[in-house]
Amino acid sequence: MQTVTVIGFDGALGSAITGIIDLFRLAGVTWARINNEEPTPKFTTRLLTFDGQPFRCINGITLLPDGALTDPAAKPAENSLVMIPTIGAPIPRVLNENRGLVDWLAQSSQQNNGQVRLASNCTGAFLLAEAGLLDGREATTHWGFSEQFRQRYPKVDLHPEKLITVDEPVACAGGGMAWWDLGIYLVERYAGAQTARELAKAFVVDAGRTSQAPYSALQARRYHSDTAIMQLQEWLDQHYSQPVTLQTLAALSGLTERSLIRRFKAATGDTPTSYLQVLRIESARQFLEQSKLSVDEITRRIGYEDVSSFSRLFSKHTGLAPGAYRSRFGL
Repeated sequence: MQTVTVIGFDGALGSAITGIIDLFRLAGVTWARINNEEPTPKFTTRLLTFDGQPFRCINGITLLPDGALTDPAAKPAENSLVMIPTIGAPIPRVLNENRGLVDWLAQSSQQNNGQVRLASNCTGAFLLAEAGLLDGREATTHWGFSEQFRQRYPKVDLHPEKLITVDEPVACAGGGMAWWDLGIYLVERYAGAQTARELAKAFVVDAGRTSQAPYSALQARRYHSDTAIMQLQEWLDQHYSQPVTLQTLAALSGLTERSLIRRFKAATGDTPTSYLQVLRIESARQFLEQSKLSVDEITRRIGYEDVSSFSRLFSKHTGLAPGAYRSRFGL
């Protein structure tokens, strides 16, 4: 059986640890029990900390590990799977308190010639990136911490819109409960598609999601200190449904169009045009979630005329058509 090592540390998200352990432990088991068949476990799991000591999760629960990462006997075997859970406590504090773990991750990967399979959930990607294991690789993390991640790890090819990224030998999952999706993916990878499908059915998991864009918000684009751009964002909050040109924004900001584009991109990660699109999509999402307005009416209210063009743009940004988005998140 494949061994999965889950790493614990103070301030970790408890559900991401116990949940992923449950998922792997019950692969090949729960579905068999439902169908009165003999269970065939596919994975063994172990929970390790750097020093082998109990650790306190962000929810106040203390977990007892199976051993220490520093124990030579606990060294992951080649091609085994090592999982980093979500950081629930303040990220800089956790990184500073776990320098030994960061060093272990970097050294373990080197000693096994990159063959140790690594996976992180949500903000756990910060620990992998801190160890240099995501440099030059595609990765994802919680959308709300994407700008903080980019600033700290500019060498990482970050895609916060994705729910799961896989860049051998590293897999990352996006925000919050995305460990469900990562777990199902890894079960399929190591135990086969049939086992993964049965596990998803047994746990009633909506498998196959690929994007966390429907859960994102504009707030992450406001974490900057450029006052002129912040004032433009506030103006756009009130006028996004009106025709807006680059010339208008430049005049309002007192900047040349070239300087405006450069500073807006530096502050928000978007061009003014792209930001306006996202602002309109965000407004459309709120209408779809909180009102019974038709898609045609919502299209007009946010500043577009062509419904089909709006629908394509909405799907591009959220991963869902307007109707599907309303079905999942609406009243």
